[in-house]
Order: sequence, then C-alpha cells, then structure tokens
Amino acid sequence: MTKEMVCIICPIGCHLTIEYDENNKPINVTGNSCPRGAAYAMKECTSPERILTTTIRVNNGTSPLVSVKSSTPLPKAKLLVAMQIINQLNVEAPINIGDVLIKNILNLNVDIIATSQIKKALD
Repeated sequence: MTKEMVCIICPIGCHLTIEYDENNKPINVTGNSCPRGAAYAMKECTSPERILTTTIRVNNGTSPLVSVKSSTPLPKAKLLVAMQIINQLNVEAPINIGDVLIKNILNLNVDIIATSQIKKALD
C-alpha cells in the first residue's frame, strides 16, 4: 500500500510517496528532495502533530477574545480534547503577548500562550 502527501517543511513542496509494509507501518519514502522531507513523512504517518492556534474569551478587556497558540506541537489526536479545555476558559484582562494562559495542557508539557495584547477596559 502507498500514500501520497505534499511535504510542508520548505517552500519546494515535494510530492512524497510513502510505502507501507503488510502491518501498515511506513517503510519507505520517495519523492523528497532532502532528508527533512523523508523525516516529515515518517513522522506524519506515525505520530502527527500540530501547533494549536485559537482564541480564549477575555473578561473586562478592550477585546472579547485573545489569540493564543501552543508553545510546541500537540499530538493531532489530542487537539479536540485540548480545545474543550480552552473553550471553557475565561481570562481576566490585562493580557500581554507571551503570557502563559494554560500551563502544561493535558500533561503534555505544552503551554497555551497569548499571541496578542489585551488591555483592561476603562469603566
């Protein structure tokens, strides 16, 4: 069995073909221009990860939402559970870029960090 994907590691966008063994494990990658493409394909086929970007509700701020992202990629299978936790959260203004709003989400050693600044609203 084979699977095709486009490498996203660099702007070249190599068209990769991944060959699987009889146990559905990736064994060979072709089409990559560099070793990074092969490593990307193997990782994507065995344990895909994604950076999580979203927003969190803000109380008493100049904006109702603050943009956030994960400090490192999370396992793709954990994204929906992480979003359930994030969607329940309300944070208090002020918020600065780089503030850790959730420490060690799902015990994955990944923090959820503010990527924008929200000032406290004037009454």
